[in-house]
Amino acid sequence: MNIKNITTLGQLKQTGYKSRSVKEELRENLIKQLQKKHEGGFEGIIGFEDTVIPDLQTAILSRHNILLLGLRGQAKTRIARLMVNLLDEYMPYITGSELFDDPLAPISWYGHSQVESLGDETPISWVHRSERYTEKLATPDVTVADLIGDVDPIKAATLKLTYSDERVIHFGLIPRAHRGIFVINELPDLQARIQVSLFNILQEKDIQIRGFKLRLPLDLQFVFTANPEDYTNRGSIVTPLKDRIESQILTHYPRSVEISRKITQQEALLTDEQRNAVEADGLVKDLVEQIAFEARNSEYIDKKSGVSARLTISAYENLISNAERRMIINGEKNTFVRICDFLGVIPAITGKIELVYEGELEGPAKVANILIGKAIKTLLLQFFPDPEKAKKSKKANPYNEVIGWFASGNNLSLNDDLPLAEYKKALNSVTGLKDVIKQFHPRLSENQQLLLMEFVLHGLAEFSQLSKGFLDNGFAFSDMFDSLFNLQPDDEDELDDDRY
Repeated sequence: MNIKNITTLGQLKQTGYKSRSVKEELRENLIKQLQKKHEGGFEGIIGFEDTVIPDLQTAILSRHNILLLGLRGQAKTRIARLMVNLLDEYMPYITGSELFDDPLAPISWYGHSQVESLGDETPISWVHRSERYTEKLATPDVTVADLIGDVDPIKAATLKLTYSDERVIHFGLIPRAHRGIFVINELPDLQARIQVSLFNILQEKDIQIRGFKLRLPLDLQFVFTANPEDYTNRGSIVTPLKDRIESQILTHYPRSVEISRKITQQEALLTDEQRNAVEADGLVKDLVEQIAFEARNSEYIDKKSGVSARLTISAYENLISNAERRMIINGEKNTFVRICDFLGVIPAITGKIELVYEGELEGPAKVANILIGKAIKTLLLQFFPDPEKAKKSKKANPYNEVIGWFASGNNLSLNDDLPLAEYKKALNSVTGLKDVIKQFHPRLSENQQLLLMEFVLHGLAEFSQLSKGFLDNGFAFSDMFDSLFNLQPDDEDELDDDRY
C-alpha cells in the first residue's frame, strides 16, 4: 500500500490493516526471512551463525524479552540494534501522539480523545522502523522519572489542570518507546530500586507515577545487555527481574583466528588511500588476531574482564597507519606492512586490557610486547619448522646459517621507518636467511619474501635462538649467548624494554 495516500483512520481501515503487537510483528517478519533463507535480520554478525543467532531467533519466535549476557566487545549492542530490521518498514500512528498510539487501539488520553472526537477522520502519520528503537545506557544516576515518567508541574500550570488529571504526566523513555524495541545496556549498573520499577511493565503492563494508577498496555520488545563481570564489580540483576526476562542468551568471543580476522576486516575503518597504498599480507592479519587470542589466555590479563574485539580492530588500523606513516616520510608511493610495524599497535593494546597484579608489575607496554612475541611464536610453527626441534634433530637444521651469522659477531638493526631499499639490504645481509624462505615458501612475491625474512628473525628470538633488543623505533638482533655474556648487571632489564 502507498502510505502517502493514507492520512486518516477511515482510509487505514479500508486497507484491511489489523493491529498486532511488536513481538508478533518481529515474529512474522522473522518467519518470512527464514523462509527466504535470509539471515533473519542479523546480517554482518560473524561467528554467531551456529550459536547466538539461532538462540535469538528462537527467542523472537517465542515472543520473549531477551537478556544478552557476555563480556565486553561481543557485539551485544549491535545485535540489539539489528533487531530493528525485523520491524515493518513503516507503522501508522495517531498524528501528534507522543506514545505513537495505534489508530485501532490507542492507550493514551490523547489517542482516545482524538478517536472519540474525530472518528474516521482522525489524522494518521507514519513512522519509519529506525525511529522505533530506543536505547538507554544504565548508569547509577538513572531515575524512575527517566524511565517511567513524572508529574510535570509546568504542564499543569500552563494547561490549568489539577494534579489528578492524567494530562499532567510527563512520560519517560519506556512509555515513549511504545510499539517499538527498548534496550537497556549494562543492566547490572541500574540501581536495584530502579530495576524493581520494571517489574510491572514486564508482567502486568501497568505503571505508577506519583500516585496515578495507570493501566497502559504498553507494547514493547525489551532487550537487556549485561557483562558477567559487572555482577561482582558494580552490581547485579535483581532476581525477580531476571525471572521476568524469558530468554537469557550467552554471547562469546570468536572461536578461531579466521572468524576473528573476518570481523576485523569488516569493521576496520581504513581510507581508500590506505587500502590502495598499503599491502597487508595474510600473515600480519593473522598476527593481529593471534594477539587477542594470546591475551585471552595470558596470566597477566584479567580473564573475567575479557579482551574486546575492538582490540584487534584498533590494532589493525594502527598497523596500517604505522606503515602509511613510513611511506609518507620516505616519499614512497606504496609500501607493505612489516613485523616492525607492530610497534605501532602497542597503544591499541594497552588501553584495552585489564591487568592482574602480575601484569601491573610488568607494565602494560611490556605485557603488550609479550603478547606480540607469543603471537609470533605461535604462528611461526604454521609456516616453518619448530626451531627447538630442528636444533635437536639429526637432520640439517635449516636455521644454522642464520644463527651462525649472528654467532660470528654480526648484528642487525631494523627500524620501522627504514626505506624499502635499506630494509631489503639489511635483511639480505643475513647469510642463509633468504634460503630458509625459499626452501619452505618458494613461490612468493618480493614483499612477501622480505616480510617472512623478518618474521623468521623475530620467531628465532622468541624461541631463544637469537637475542632481540628494543630500540626507540625498532628492533636489534644479535647472538643469544654473546648478548648474555656482555650484559652488565645494571642492564638486565634493558633487553626487554621498549620505546614506551
